[in-house]
Amino acid sequence: MSCGERDMFHRERSQIYIQWVRRFRTYCDKRKLLETEQLTAVGVRRFTRLYAGPRLKGKQSSPDSRNLASNALHAWAWALSALGTTLPPWRDTHAPTLPPLLKEYCHYRRAHNGISESTLVRDVKTARGFLRQLRRRTKSIDRASLADVDAFVQKLATRLSKRTVADTCSSLRAFLRFLRITGRLAADLADGVIAPRYRTDERPPRNLPWADVQQILRSISRMEAPGKRDFAIVLLLATYGLGAAEVLAIRLGDLDWHAGVLRIRRPKTDMLIELPLLPAVAKALTAYLRWERPPAKSVQAVFLRKNMPYEPITSAAIRYRIRHYARLAGISAKVIGAHAFRHSHASRQIDSGANIKVVSDILGHRSSSSTSVYVRVALKRLRAVALPVPR
Repeated sequence: MSCGERDMFHRERSQIYIQWVRRFRTYCDKRKLLETEQLTAVGVRRFTRLYAGPRLKGKQSSPDSRNLASNALHAWAWALSALGTTLPPWRDTHAPTLPPLLKEYCHYRRAHNGISESTLVRDVKTARGFLRQLRRRTKSIDRASLADVDAFVQKLATRLSKRTVADTCSSLRAFLRFLRITGRLAADLADGVIAPRYRTDERPPRNLPWADVQQILRSISRMEAPGKRDFAIVLLLATYGLGAAEVLAIRLGDLDWHAGVLRIRRPKTDMLIELPLLPAVAKALTAYLRWERPPAKSVQAVFLRKNMPYEPITSAAIRYRIRHYARLAGISAKVIGAHAFRHSHASRQIDSGANIKVVSDILGHRSSSSTSVYVRVALKRLRAVALPVPR
C-alpha cells in the first residue's frame, strides 16, 4: 500500500468512526442517557444491538458493522479520557463474584498451598465444573461418590488431551481434599481420582529449526507499522525463550538502559529475573519506542495496538501476527505460535551444549526436570555422541 493509499484509507476510516460517534450521541439524547456513562463495552454493545439505521429497515446491523461501531466508540472513549474527561472503565476489571464455598476454597489454597494465581484460576474452574455436574445430577456435596468422580473425569477425556486431563485430575484431588478437611465430605474421594497415564516424551515440544526462525524474522518488514513492534516481539521470543504473557507484561520501567538489563516476571511462578539487554534486542526496542510506539504516556506496557484505543496487545494478536509472517516466509507447521520460539530457543541452547540448569533458570522453570524434555530434540549433539550400530 502506497503512502497516498494509506492516507486515503485512514481518512475514510476516520469518517466512518465520526459517523458512529454521531449515531451514538443521537441514541443517548433520544433515550435521555448520559453519554459518559454509556461509553463502556456493555453500553456500546447495547447500543449496537438496538441501532437500526434508515437503510436497515428495522433490521439489526451485521456483526461486522457492530464490531466497527464498537471500535469507533472505544477510540472515542480513549480520546475523551486523554483529554481529561472522567469515564468509567471500558471493561469491568473486577473478578467475578465467587460463591462462599469457592471463596473459602481460594483462601485455603492460598494459605496452605501457596499456589500462584494462574493455578488458582484452573482450580476454581475445575471445582465449578465438578459442582455443576453434581447439580445436574441433583446431588448435594455430601452425597458425592466415586461414580460422580469417574463420570467427571471420563467426560473430560472425551474432549481434552491426556496431559490436560491429568492436570485437571490433580486440581480435582485438591478440591476433594478441601471438602473432606472442612467436613463437607464424609469419605475421602481424592484417592479415587484416577488420572490417565502418559509418557512425557510422547509429544515432543513443537520447536522450529533455527533457520526457520531466522527466515520468519527476515520476513517482517520494518518499513511500516506494526513491523518494528512485531520484529521486537519475535526477537524477544526467539532470543530469550520468553512466552507471550512474559513479553506482554514488560513495562517501560523494566528496561534499564543504563545497566543494560531487561527485567521479566514469570506469570506462572511469579519469579522476577533479570536478563542482559543484548545489543540486537536493544536496537529493535529502541527503533520501536522511538519511531512507532503510539504516544500513550499513561500506558506503561511496552507493546501497544497501532490504532486507537492505544491498549496493550493480546496474546491472540501475537499468535495471529506470527502465523502471518510464517506464511510470508513460506514456513508451514501444524501449530505455530509464541511457544514454538520458546521451544526452539531451549532446544538450540541444549544442542549447543549449554548447562541444563542454566537453561532452566532462564526459562523460569522451578525444576530442571521441566527442561529435560528439550534434550529429546537436541538431535545434533546426540548424534555426535552416539555409538556405532553393531553389524
